[in-house]
Amino acid sequence: MLTAALRSGTAERRAVFEVFARHLPAGRRYGVVAGTGRVLDAVEAFRFDADTLAFLRERDVVDEPTAEWLADFRFSGDIHGYAEGECYFPDSPILTVEGTFAEAVLLETVVLSILNHDCAVASAGSRMAVAAGGRPMIEMGSRRTHEHAAVAAARAAYVTGFTTTSNLEAGRRYGVPTAGTAAHAFTLLHDGERHAFQAQLDTLGEGTTLLVDTYDVERAVRTAVELAGPSLGAVRIDSGDLGVVARRVREQLDELGATGTRIMVTGDLDEYGIAALAAAPVDGYGVGTSLVTGSGAPTASLVYKLVARADGPGADAPMRPVAKRSTGKPSRGGRKTAMRRLDGHGVACAEIVVTGEPRPGGGDRPLQVPLVAKGEIVGREPLAAARDRHAAALAELPATALQLSRGEPALPTEFVDGGPGR
Repeated sequence: MLTAALRSGTAERRAVFEVFARHLPAGRRYGVVAGTGRVLDAVEAFRFDADTLAFLRERDVVDEPTAEWLADFRFSGDIHGYAEGECYFPDSPILTVEGTFAEAVLLETVVLSILNHDCAVASAGSRMAVAAGGRPMIEMGSRRTHEHAAVAAARAAYVTGFTTTSNLEAGRRYGVPTAGTAAHAFTLLHDGERHAFQAQLDTLGEGTTLLVDTYDVERAVRTAVELAGPSLGAVRIDSGDLGVVARRVREQLDELGATGTRIMVTGDLDEYGIAALAAAPVDGYGVGTSLVTGSGAPTASLVYKLVARADGPGADAPMRPVAKRSTGKPSRGGRKTAMRRLDGHGVACAEIVVTGEPRPGGGDRPLQVPLVAKGEIVGREPLAAARDRHAAALAELPATALQLSRGEPALPTEFVDGGPGR
């Protein structure tokens, strides 16, 4: 596309692309924006070095004029979008990329690959955090996904309320708090469970978490308290009927005087499994596979569509809306802005998507913020800000949004023609 546009003289026409989802995964009530900070890093670092250009030339992917154009590539346009941690709904314009067609079209794959993954993980993680009801959760999915995706997943999970991650690279790169537990292999390494527990206690102290389901849970709990005393930090259960086992372990710990010892459960948990344990004496959860795979929806199904373009080159050329009319996959033309409409009680009641100039009412909260201005990153923020924002965004949604039962999106998306568009 780039080569053809350069040859035809249309590459330098101003263009507006939008990222949105036509629908949410089946049964979901809301989605969560995550990965925005990673998109900004990727845009800033998007370059074509000598080795890359050599590959493109050798494989005849681009011609020489295109290769020369790519050698000087730096994104110089503007990007606006929903702030990270915000909730979104069908057709929410969560990212708007404005620039020449040539530079904006090059960002499509990298933008979608980041947002589709991170939004999927965050949308699942948010549901899990809601189901956990404030109990701490460890993200433990690194062994169930690509090694680079694991770091991104840990970041996205933290945005939505996970307390810690077992992925140390996420801690190093993004400052996500880290935590972990011993595996069954550590117990099996030793001549007996007692030796394994003692080695762990000698190294990490009585506040550590001991894994008690390698052999016999009741015996393991007794041994753990005998060695650590009543100040044992926690025990972890990874198998069996977690609710039933947790109740038995709680009773046993209390009988042994370890009333402050916490119970952590792991083992293929998802939001439904976590919700089923709401009444059980569980103090924390470790979640892996379901989280990093989006709990059945491994992509957010986001698309990157051209919605407006100039009639000719130059900054003063008039813009016109453009849209697909494909059966089953139509799009809406024109650059859009979005607001969340709140009722008199501060509860969200609609997603307002405006084509053209917005005319917000008194109860409308603008959703898009500047992220890139004339090629310069302006929207970076601490990860903690996205985490706080998500908690606030959830708090203003109607109660139906937090239900795990299948249903329609919690907010309807309403389209409004606000006036002349760009």
